[in-house]
Amino acid sequence: MSTKKRQKRIALVNDMTGFGRCSIAVELPLISAMRVQACPLPTAILSVHTGFPNHYLDDYTARMEPYIASWEQNGLVFDGIATGFLGSAEQIAIVLGFVRRFKKHATRVFVDPVMGDHGKLYASYTQEMCEKMRRLLHVADLVTPNLTEACQLLGRPYPKDGIVTDEALEEMAAALADEGPKQVVITGLDGGDTVRMLVYEAGRGRVFAVPKIGGDRSGSGDAFAAIVAASLVRGDALMTATERAAAFISKCLAYAVELDLPWNYGLPFEEYLCELK
Repeated sequence: MSTKKRQKRIALVNDMTGFGRCSIAVELPLISAMRVQACPLPTAILSVHTGFPNHYLDDYTARMEPYIASWEQNGLVFDGIATGFLGSAEQIAIVLGFVRRFKKHATRVFVDPVMGDHGKLYASYTQEMCEKMRRLLHVADLVTPNLTEACQLLGRPYPKDGIVTDEALEEMAAALADEGPKQVVITGLDGGDTVRMLVYEAGRGRVFAVPKIGGDRSGSGDAFAAIVAASLVRGDALMTATERAAAFISKCLAYAVELDLPWNYGLPFEEYLCELK
């Protein structure tokens, strides 16, 4: 058996946006900085993300299958598969097929179910898409929903004013884990002057909080998912990965406030890339 070392590598199933620091444009440099190879599988190409007044979008759905077939024909193997925003039920079905074809025994599947926030689905999301997104749970090893997405995946109403107890969060995470992913992180829980998250694995949950810095900012969820995924394929513990991601994003948020960046310009992570290890 060969003992030759190989870099870890993650397939990134997400859109590529030219300006606004989100999706693959955030994931690729962060994962690369952590010495993990990042391999994009685009779902769409956008000039700017949809948080801008005008955007150009090239839907990549029809190109995804031949793109995936080329990877398969070239015998590519991935240590991780990370999914982000998916634009249609058809894309979700394609991603399910991709995971089934490329997931090996040691491959970790990370699902960031980008569906909505603040109790509402994004305008592009349909009930069919919600149903298909639930199927991705069955092939996931880790899922990182916010509270809105966790409620949608479980078919539950969003709690009044987004207020939820630690005990209720742990029960929700356990219910998600019953669908497939043994690790769950419920993110972005507003605690006034803090942001809480619940980290769940091995049948237990732990809530921790970080100071709230500024308001909502595009790409923060992509940055969180990318750092956690890269950490886990390197062999780090889930809590270590989560704390690393939270600390890095907090530093970037503070710099964004210092620069007075518009929310849709994303995280100025470039300033701190060399610190991400």
